[in-house]
Amino acid sequence: MAPVVDRLKTEYEGIVEFRLINVDTDPQGAALMAQYNAQYVPTFVLLNTDGSVSQTIVGAQKESVFREALDALK
Repeated sequence: MAPVVDRLKTEYEGIVEFRLINVDTDPQGAALMAQYNAQYVPTFVLLNTDGSVSQTIVGAQKESVFREALDALK
């Protein structure tokens, strides 16, 4: 997933803010998993500007799935 995320992060720079968190090593990992009810890794939580959840994507997905979700945030 890293190559896809890196490509999208570059392409959507200035439009979408990416925050990548390793829940296994980040001290806030368990709290974030609970806050967003995430049970699997990877889980991608897309937030609107008001902080509400726009969409949650679980597992490895095609790049087109992420593009569609990111475009919906614009």
